[in-house]
Amino acid sequence: MKVLIAEDDPVSRRVLAATLGKFGYEVVAAADGAEAWAALQRDDAPSIAILDWMMPELDGVEICRRVRALPTTTTPPYLILLTAKSGKEDVVIGLDAGANDYLTKPFDRAELRARVQVGAQVLELQANLATRVRELEAALSEVKQLQGLLPICSYCKKIRDEQNHWHRVESYISEHAEVEFSHGICPTCYTDVVQPHLNQLESRENYKTRKT
Repeated sequence: MKVLIAEDDPVSRRVLAATLGKFGYEVVAAADGAEAWAALQRDDAPSIAILDWMMPELDGVEICRRVRALPTTTTPPYLILLTAKSGKEDVVIGLDAGANDYLTKPFDRAELRARVQVGAQVLELQANLATRVRELEAALSEVKQLQGLLPICSYCKKIRDEQNHWHRVESYISEHAEVEFSHGICPTCYTDVVQPHLNQLESRENYKTRKT
């Protein structure tokens, strides 16, 4: 996973980059807020950004605001503010601006790793959820539903469509719903229709046999 480090202090930037590199992340470094903002607008923008609160050009809080204002159809980046400020009011300001988390200076390696891992897990969950939503939307778009009042003939049971054409029930429903028909004979029809017909055929055969 690609991680952006936006830190104007070169020593801190190198330490962060080396530490995250050892953790297995691909690192993109920015020396000021303008570089970080440009990196986050690219098509291949990093999925996680560690933004120093105080930077030239743009500070970390302003970058968070701008990122959250971007229209996007993809999973938004996970933003971590890096700051020497640890007061509750400062933390609230950062979170209100759109930061997902924060890390205080000087940072602890274990805490850095844990917070970045949390970000990676959140992004994975969001991506999986977005995939499921797209699959559900695609499935719903393919579902056909029959709604409203259907005009049906009282005698032959054909259904009239919007163009005033009459269709067999199974043909109409197959065209308007995800349904396929298999034909059979219910017990009532067998008794009332099929059995008398068979009896009639049998009587005819017996009559021919006797006549010959």
